[in-house]
Amino acid sequence: MKSPKAETSADLHSVLVDTLGFAIAEGSLAPHSILRLDELETQHNVSRSVVREATRVLSSKGMLESRRRLGTVVQPEECWNLYDPQVIRWRLASPRRLEQLRALNELRGAIEPQAARLAAERASWDAGSGLVSQAARLWAAGQRGDRDEFLRLDIEFHAAVLQASGNPMFSQLHNLVAEVLTGRTEHGLMPQLPQHEALQLHVDVASAIQRGEASAAHAAMSRIVEQSTEEMGDIWSSHHQAQAM
Repeated sequence: MKSPKAETSADLHSVLVDTLGFAIAEGSLAPHSILRLDELETQHNVSRSVVREATRVLSSKGMLESRRRLGTVVQPEECWNLYDPQVIRWRLASPRRLEQLRALNELRGAIEPQAARLAAERASWDAGSGLVSQAARLWAAGQRGDRDEFLRLDIEFHAAVLQASGNPMFSQLHNLVAEVLTGRTEHGLMPQLPQHEALQLHVDVASAIQRGEASAAHAAMSRIVEQSTEEMGDIWSSHHQAQAM
């Protein structure tokens, strides 16, 4: 029997970045605590170069800072790049995931309805028709209970609305929205089957954009985000009530 292939330096680096990033996000590595590179080498059984590269990546995300004569210092949350997909993922995996999802949904509520309004004003008929087709496929996946396909199509739909807004700054936020939708699903904060209202609202957004009805597109997208927040809160409360019994 062949022995397992040794992990590469890149593998070790990725694992260490994830391990330290999550520890900082959940608070087990507290703000202002000092990380010693030699201790990290021993604790995680990796080389100094792997440790240096991992801390460099986390510093680029604002989670660590190297200070002369002091060492590598864990930074408080206000210093982090909260739009970074990995930082979002780590925060969603922490016990504070509902708080994180609510904050992200508040951001979505400020952006996505306006993106839908702009899409209704600016998108071509073909782009609007494409959104209607996407909404129909999303509906079908939801009705079938195909969660993986539903998630994939939901991410594509919201990214398409952001792109159809014609605002490149909105469009670049599609990764943030994707992390929210993925996080809801992975952490059990999504209904087993999408509610009929949610499916219909996606159709309403697409139809309003196709018809050029800006106010209707804005209202329907606002309701999608509101309903998402309501669902997450209800499911979270149900989970905790069940655990308390």
